[in-house]
Amino acid sequence: MTDTNAQMASPDIPKPANPIWRVIRKTPFTILFVIALFVIGIVSGSLFSAALDQSWYHDVATGYPAFAEGRWWTVFTSPFFVSPQLVYLTLLPLVIGGIGCAEWKFGTLRTIGLFLAGHIIGVLGAAGIVALMSSSDWSWAQMLTTTYDVGPSCGAFTCLVFAISTLPSPWRLRARLAVIFWTGISLLYLGHLYDLEHAVSMVVALAAAGWIPAFRHPAGRPTQREWRLIGLWLLIAIGVIQLFDLFVPYDGPLGAHDPVPGAFIDVAIDIVVIALIANGIRKGYRLAWWVAIVLGLYNIVVAIAAAIAFPLLPEPDGFLSGDLRAQILAPAVFWLVVLLFLIVGSNAFRVSWRPSKRTLGAPALTAEEHIARIKQHGGGTISWMTTWDENQKISAPHSGSIAFQTHAGVAIMLGDPIAGSGHRACAFEEFERVSQEAGLIPCAFSVSQESADAKPAGWRSVIVAEDTIVDLPGLEFKGKTWGAVRTAINRAGRENVEFRMTRLADEPWNVLAQVRAISEQWTGDKGLPEMRFTLGTVDEALDPETYVGIAVDEGGNLHGVTSWLPVYGAADPATGEPRIVGWTLDLMRRRDGGFGPVMEFLIASSAAWFSEAGYEFVSLSGAPLVRPEDAEAGPVDQVLERIGGLIEPLYGFKSLHRFKQKFNPRHESLYLLFRDEGDLPRIGIGITRAYLPNASAKALLSSVTASA
Repeated sequence: MTDTNAQMASPDIPKPANPIWRVIRKTPFTILFVIALFVIGIVSGSLFSAALDQSWYHDVATGYPAFAEGRWWTVFTSPFFVSPQLVYLTLLPLVIGGIGCAEWKFGTLRTIGLFLAGHIIGVLGAAGIVALMSSSDWSWAQMLTTTYDVGPSCGAFTCLVFAISTLPSPWRLRARLAVIFWTGISLLYLGHLYDLEHAVSMVVALAAAGWIPAFRHPAGRPTQREWRLIGLWLLIAIGVIQLFDLFVPYDGPLGAHDPVPGAFIDVAIDIVVIALIANGIRKGYRLAWWVAIVLGLYNIVVAIAAAIAFPLLPEPDGFLSGDLRAQILAPAVFWLVVLLFLIVGSNAFRVSWRPSKRTLGAPALTAEEHIARIKQHGGGTISWMTTWDENQKISAPHSGSIAFQTHAGVAIMLGDPIAGSGHRACAFEEFERVSQEAGLIPCAFSVSQESADAKPAGWRSVIVAEDTIVDLPGLEFKGKTWGAVRTAINRAGRENVEFRMTRLADEPWNVLAQVRAISEQWTGDKGLPEMRFTLGTVDEALDPETYVGIAVDEGGNLHGVTSWLPVYGAADPATGEPRIVGWTLDLMRRRDGGFGPVMEFLIASSAAWFSEAGYEFVSLSGAPLVRPEDAEAGPVDQVLERIGGLIEPLYGFKSLHRFKQKFNPRHESLYLLFRDEGDLPRIGIGITRAYLPNASAKALLSSVTASA
């Protein structure tokens, strides 16, 4: 028995762990703590009535008065009580999410340490701040000197901040900013004791997460896109704050506030302007940036003018009343933050709002110049598709070239960048820069593993197709695996169907007319326009550099046609002569009612013809939205599989992929490269438009419904 068989027969092979057991094993502290919260809540009665109303509340709660009276043990009793009961519902997501994520990432012992440290620092730090302010006449500080608090939110909050440090860029920065903004709003506007405790624990946790080597991740400077996205969310946050300020009464550090109806017009102006410029800020439009700057200055000037004028009013209640501080001064502070951010990141907002003035920050190339660079550097199996008219071509560093299409605000690079050895990373960086400066979302579609390895730092990759390649040296249609191919070739001989390799542009008009008729018949059956992007049409097959294989019978009737695109390798280093190393299958059309296995016959005959001519391989092209069965499927892959299943009845990508297995190819994965998951919805729309630029949403829906 072989070792493999012995392993298969061994009873000691571990079985896949049950998912529920895996969660229990990875997060015991989180689970036990949640159970303890509910058990103590039931036993103490705080689950059914507010702990604040219980006689023992002051003996378990923290706060300045508890520590002033010597009840230091409350640091360890307070995390197990919650008040009021509704907080159980709002606190559980933070406990499970914050503590659970940290325990999953760092292990149980580290998480317990983070929880305890965060809780102790939060409650003691807040008590210390209150002690320093207790001698002042600030009403908010005086209120806090008599306030108690219970709950595990400080420790859970700390665990969450540390868990955020493990997120990939740019989500790490976004999550940290969200936490900072939320904590700042809660502290300034609500100002409860626990808001102060959260702020203390957050500041310490953020500093420690960036200082302790085990958690430290280099932050780096935000990209152009991050400046734009953060600017967008800051504006939205300010709009939400002002709406909150307009309708919700509160009593916080800035004073007591009741909504003032007269402020509606001022807030409405801000909300309307923010709504108008928000998308422009996201795209980096300079005009939107200027409008945001003017709006921020307007709010700050109004606040300053009000602060100067208010003491002159009859019988002012102190220098600034609570309403004025909360409703005018506080938003001005946030506007000042936004202004500073927009000014520091002004280079990210240079896109003209007029499409006619949006120029690419790289020299454009003619089709001839682009082709010359392909012949110089070589390209991937779909590189010749980049020469088609729909693609824009721009120059890349080191005499490279980039081809892309723009759809739905997305710049989609098609295939690998044309670049010399070791220069693909530079080409990607140039493409990212040019796209973002034009207000476009960059991505690269159907690139090879080598290009995926050269993607810009922080970019993601996901398999979107699988290339099928047949190596030509020594090609013979022998053995059981080639049975279907041999059957097709033998049947063609019996039925007097012959193969001819030609240039379609050199064929007489009657052959071209038959090719067009077959193609139009195929398109009509689909009920949709011919797909584009990585799928050519008869017009592309007329390219003089493209070979076309045709199957004709004795009467000159055309039964099928395939087109083959050249794949150039790097030019000969000695002579500089271009080298074609392989060919890629593009157009596949067959006549209804014609010779049955015409595609098997055409592809096999073409491969044999190219093999005899001395080429290295033929690519049968990548089937879009097809991925290796053994590849691990992440969330993005699962979405792509659903999309593939939706359009499978229309174009049969998976069935086509299965058909190509008759030729015993080897497989190479092709990737989609993108900045992060936030771009994927727009990228999905852009790629759909690239494949079906003329198909309406109604046509897509009706075709899918009819084929379901």
